[in-house]
Amino acid sequence: MQYLVSVIDDRPNSGTADEMEAIDAFNDRLRAEGHWVFAGGLGGPDMSTVIDGRGAETAFTDGPFVETKEWLSGFWIIEAADLDVALKLAAAGSKACNRRMEVRPFL
Repeated sequence: MQYLVSVIDDRPNSGTADEMEAIDAFNDRLRAEGHWVFAGGLGGPDMSTVIDGRGAETAFTDGPFVETKEWLSGFWIIEAADLDVALKLAAAGSKACNRRMEVRPFL
């Protein structure tokens, strides 16, 4: 089963050198244990574009689609046997990057 592990932050590019080192070690662990699928960091909401193609004309709008104090700043896609394993891995990821996490299964 695959899970999306979202990194929640309130500042763009806020990772310290120590946090980046811990994230690299966590990524190495995911790879070594066969949980790694993909991961990436994301630009802040001010770098986003919202696309709405529901009408006759497609609309492109700069900036986030909602105003919020926190946002998705990065993510992992992991492979885990079940939710309990995914939650334990996310807890280790949270500790490594010093951020809150959200875990969701792919359907």
